Amino acid sequence: MTIRLYDTSSRQIRDFSPLRPGCVSIYLCGATVQAAPHIGHIRSGLNFDIMRRWFAYRGYDVTFVRNVTDIDDKIIAKAADQGRPWWAIGYENERAFNDGYTALGCLPPTVEPRATGHVPEMIEMMRGLIERGHAYAADGNVYFDVRSFPGYLELSNQELDNLLQPSGEGETGKRDPRDFAMWKAAKPGEPSWETPWGRGRPGWHLECSAMAHKYLGEAFDIHGGGIDLIFPHHENEIAQAKAFGDEFARYWLHNAWVTISGEKMAKSLGNSVLVSEMLKRWRPIVLRYYLGTPHYRSMIEYSEAALREAEAAFARIEGFVQRVTEKAGKTVPPAAEVPPAFAEAMDDDLGVPQALAIVHTTVRQGNAALTADDKETAVARLAEVRAMLGVLGLDPLAEQWSEADGGRGEELHGVVDSLVSLVLDQRQAARTRKDYATADAIRDQLQQSGLVIEDTPSGPRWSLS
Repeated sequence: MTIRLYDTSSRQIRDFSPLRPGCVSIYLCGATVQAAPHIGHIRSGLNFDIMRRWFAYRGYDVTFVRNVTDIDDKIIAKAADQGRPWWAIGYENERAFNDGYTALGCLPPTVEPRATGHVPEMIEMMRGLIERGHAYAADGNVYFDVRSFPGYLELSNQELDNLLQPSGEGETGKRDPRDFAMWKAAKPGEPSWETPWGRGRPGWHLECSAMAHKYLGEAFDIHGGGIDLIFPHHENEIAQAKAFGDEFARYWLHNAWVTISGEKMAKSLGNSVLVSEMLKRWRPIVLRYYLGTPHYRSMIEYSEAALREAEAAFARIEGFVQRVTEKAGKTVPPAAEVPPAFAEAMDDDLGVPQALAIVHTTVRQGNAALTADDKETAVARLAEVRAMLGVLGLDPLAEQWSEADGGRGEELHGVVDSLVSLVLDQRQAARTRKDYATADAIRDQLQQSGLVIEDTPSGPRWSLS
């Protein structure tokens, strides 16, 4: 049993070998809370939630750090535009992100540090980098000298001579235009903190290097984030941390985007689909299925049709779970182990699409057993399905989903079942008196209402279409 992961830094799939046997440490670049999350933001959290669950299934003790960037240029700009405190905007959107993560079944991180709570650690790192000749202060700013670090740009595989480093307003005093800001001098009316080099606020890249060092130490196993973070953010994190003396991350994993018409979903492009709006139209577990089941390194092209396909696919799984549970007369617990083919797919760079194919195959086998009235086999297949769905965070019988609707789902199912049974009794009475036109009309009317009626040897059953 060896988990293999695609490492962006080496550009190949590598066997995972933890720093500490039986333990895995993960740092994920989390939310920059200038706005409410769209589904592209939440996809990253879902992908790494599935990775975390798989490591836990494989017996690892997981330490999962997901940060919050609660101060940056966009947050400050929005605060000025709206006439509100910068921290109020950040906290409001931080809660929106956490609501989204929770709604879609993501496990809470081991720790979720905010950037503004770690200024002392940032000052310590800047001081060490200046002393080592890797950074310098100018006009109240502190910059990293990229030419001082020989390994710079190895992650993104760029040439320094061709580099165009993004720069912000007020970044004066640079020795080289490619140097990047670790600390930004204070401007009138902006939030600031006192440092040996004057008042100012953190640069984006410094925040993560300092927080990863604080919570995971000089070396840790996996650093994750979206592919858009490879440069400049992750490249600059590496430069700071390694120049400071840390080994930093040993594996780099990056998830792909959610796109619309081939473009990255982004607030700045005006093409974002907010999680809060999606949850009004789609069940959270269906949205998790849609965002979490493609391979984490593949793009997801957003469309209503794709969501409907995901809903139908999950309904087939959920219908099987429901039917076997009814047949068994009790809740069937998950199997102790997932099927070997599922495990093999997940071990191979978290191959969720291949693993999901095993889920659907097992569902078909279970349905065949139900048709043959083979209760024992159907129950065994359900146990396997629940074990696999549990790893993916998609088990409809799991407590997180039953609690999500306050138990109303089961209650409403009972009400609907009673009403449908009355109608089906009328249909059966029509069939008994050979009034097939009325019986067919009742069935068609139920189908138009979104119900599928299936005549079985033990009597008619209904399910959602």
